[in-house]
Amino acid sequence: MATRIIYTHTDEAPLLATYSFLPIVSAYAAKAGVEVETRDISVASRILAQFGLADDALGELGDLAKTPEANIVKLPNISASIPQLKAAIKELQEKGYEVPDYPEAPSTPEEEEIRAKYDKVKGSAVNPVLREGNSDRRAPGSVKAYAKAHPHTNKPFSDNSKTEVATMGAHDFKSNEKSVTLPADDTLSIVLEKADGETVTLLAELPVLEGEIVDATYMSVAHLHAFLENVLAKAKADDVLFSLHLKATMMKVSDPIIFGHVVKAYFKDVFEKYGADLQAAGISANDGLGAILSELPKLEKGAEIEEAIKATIESGPRLSYVNSDKGITNLHVPSDVIIDASIPALVRNGGKLWGADGGEDDTLAVIPDSSYAGVYRTVIEDVKKNGPLDPATIGTVPNVGLMAQKAEEYGSHDKTFEIPAAGTVRVLNKAGDVLIEHDVEAGDIWRACQTKDVPIRDWVKLAVSRARDSKTPAVFWLDESRAHDAALIAKVTKYLADSSVVGDTEGADIKILAPEAATAYSLERLRNGEDTISVTGNVLRDYNTDLFPILEVGTSAKMLSIVPLIAGGGLFETGAGGSAPKHVQQLVEEDYLRWDSLGEFFALVPSFEKYAEQASAPAAKVLAAALDRATATFLENDRSPGRKLGTTDNRGSHFYLGLYWAQELAAQTEDTELAAAFKGLAETLAANEDKIVEELLAVQGKPADIGGYYLPDPEKVTTVMRPSATLNEAIDSL
Repeated sequence: MATRIIYTHTDEAPLLATYSFLPIVSAYAAKAGVEVETRDISVASRILAQFGLADDALGELGDLAKTPEANIVKLPNISASIPQLKAAIKELQEKGYEVPDYPEAPSTPEEEEIRAKYDKVKGSAVNPVLREGNSDRRAPGSVKAYAKAHPHTNKPFSDNSKTEVATMGAHDFKSNEKSVTLPADDTLSIVLEKADGETVTLLAELPVLEGEIVDATYMSVAHLHAFLENVLAKAKADDVLFSLHLKATMMKVSDPIIFGHVVKAYFKDVFEKYGADLQAAGISANDGLGAILSELPKLEKGAEIEEAIKATIESGPRLSYVNSDKGITNLHVPSDVIIDASIPALVRNGGKLWGADGGEDDTLAVIPDSSYAGVYRTVIEDVKKNGPLDPATIGTVPNVGLMAQKAEEYGSHDKTFEIPAAGTVRVLNKAGDVLIEHDVEAGDIWRACQTKDVPIRDWVKLAVSRARDSKTPAVFWLDESRAHDAALIAKVTKYLADSSVVGDTEGADIKILAPEAATAYSLERLRNGEDTISVTGNVLRDYNTDLFPILEVGTSAKMLSIVPLIAGGGLFETGAGGSAPKHVQQLVEEDYLRWDSLGEFFALVPSFEKYAEQASAPAAKVLAAALDRATATFLENDRSPGRKLGTTDNRGSHFYLGLYWAQELAAQTEDTELAAAFKGLAETLAANEDKIVEELLAVQGKPADIGGYYLPDPEKVTTVMRPSATLNEAIDSL
C-alpha cells in the first residue's frame, strides 16, 4: 500500500477552511515528495454512501486505520442529531439525490432497513470507526506560551452566585450499573422478559472476547420525571436560568430520549392538553422545541398550541438561550447544547448563561445522570471558593483517553433501548447463564457497553509512557464504588505491575482517584502552576479535553490530538467543532469566516513526522519542523482570525501560515533542495503581503453563496474561500 496522508473533508466551518488551506498544504507537501489525498466523510457523503450514491470513504478509512500504513488527518465532523440528519436529507433531495425520508416510526421491513441505514450515520458515527487507538491530547507548548503572554479572561463568580449543578444521584445510569469481565470468547444476547411472561429479544448476538468488560445499566424514567419536576420548581423558586446539559451527539440513542423527557416536563401542561395531537402528527419531543414549532403550522390546532408554548415560557422557569436574538432556547435542538463545551463556557463566564433578553444570569445546570456531574460540580465549587483560574500562571491538564475499538460507547448504539414494557432485562451468555439483569418499567432507558482488553492494555501503556517521558503525574480517574470502574481498576492495577506491558515504571508517578477527587487534585496543582495528566475513559476524555483547554487557553480547538493507532499507524485530530455552525452562518451573511485552523496546523506536524517514518522520507520531517516553527511565529504575531469584519479571518490566517512556513523552509539548511524550491515563494509572498491582505479583506461585508450547507457546491466554495488571485497564483505556480 502506497504511503500517503489522507486529509478528511468533513462539514461546516472545518470544510470551508479546507478549501482555503489544503491547496497550500498540498503544494508544499508535493515539493517534499509527500502525497496528500482527500476522503469525504461529511454527513452528506455518509448518507449518500448508505444508498450506493457515493463511495464509502468512512468504511475505507476504518479499514486503513487497522493497518501500519494509516496516516489520517481528521477534522471535526457533524455528529448528526435527528433534526440535523433530516435537514441534510432534505438538502440532498432538493439537489436531486434520490434518498428516502427518515422514517421516524418504521412500520414496514423496508422502512426498518432505511432506518437502520440512517442510524449508521447519526450521532458520533465517525469517531468509533476511525479511533483504532487511544487518545493523547494536550496543549502544544506554543499555545500555552501564547495563553500565558496573552491571557483570556475567566470571570469570577459573584459572591452570592446561585449557579449550581443538579443531578439525579440515584436511579440513574451510574447508580444502576452492573459489570462483568468475560472469562472467555463468547456470544451474548440481550432479552426482555416482560411481566406477562413474553420474551422479547433486544439483541440476538453480541460477540465478546476473553477479558472484555461488559456493563449494563438503566435510568428510571419515573424517577427522572420526579427529578425534573423538582429542578424545574427549584429554578423557578431561585429565579435562575434553567439549563439542560447532555451529549445528544455522542450518546445518540439515550440522550435524545432524555432531552425529550425534559421538553415534555417543561411544557407539561402543553403535552397534557395537546400531546395526542402532536403524536398523531408524528411530532417528537426528542427532536426539540424547534422541530415542534416548525411543524405546528401544518396542524389544525397549531396556532393554539404555539400560544400555549409561549405562555409556558413566560410563566415557567426562565430558560437559558442559545441565541436570544433568534429566540432559540436551550430546549430547541438536542445537539445545540453539548455538555463538554457548554459547562466550561458557563464556568469561564462566571457561572452565568444567557436569558431571553440576551442578558447574563446565574444558572441551574441540569445534568440528569450523575456519572460525571460531580466533576463539573467540583470545578464550580472550586472557582466559587478560590476565584477564577488565571491563564497566565496556571499549569495544564493533558489527557490520555481510553477510546480504541469503541470503548465505553455509552448510550450510542445497538445496545441502548427504550424499554417497551415492564419486566426484566437480562444479558445472557451462549450457555444461557444470566450475567447481568435489571428489573425495568416501560419507558426506562437501558444501555450496555463493551470495553475490550487490548485497548485497556494500550491505554495503561500510553499513560505510563506519557507520565515517564514528560515527568508529569498521571491520574486514572476511576471510582472503585462504580461497577465499570472497579473492573477497570483491577485491570489497570494488573497491567501497571506488568513490565512486559508498560515497561519500566521508575520515574512515573501514577495515581488512581475517583473523578471528583481527581478533579480537585488536578485543580489544586493547576493553580500552583503544575501539570497533571488526566487518564480517563471515553466520555471523560471527551469532557476533559474541552473543560481544561477552555479554562487554560480559551478554546479546545487549539489542542494537539494524536491517536497512536494500535496497528502502528497514526490518526491526527484537529480540535473541536462545536462553534462551527455559527461560523458558517457568519460566512454566508457577511463573507467572514472566524474558524481558527490552529488545530489543523498542529495535527499536520506529527502527520508529516509519521510520513517521514513510514516512507523513509527525511524531507517530510523537514517539512514538519518548518511548520512547527512557522506556527510558533504565527502565534507570536497573533495571526489567528479576529472577531469582526475588517480583521484577518480564516483565509488571512492561512496566508500568514503559508508565508511563515515558506520562509522557514527557505531558511533551513537540512535540505538544500527544499530551501531552493521555497526561496522564490517566500520572497513573492513577503513582497505581496499588503496586496494579498487587501484582496482578502475586499470581499468582506456582503453575503457569500456556497451553494448548500451539508453539501456545498465545490466551485462556489472554492471561489469564496480563495478570493486572492495573487496568493492563488503564487501557490498554484509552486
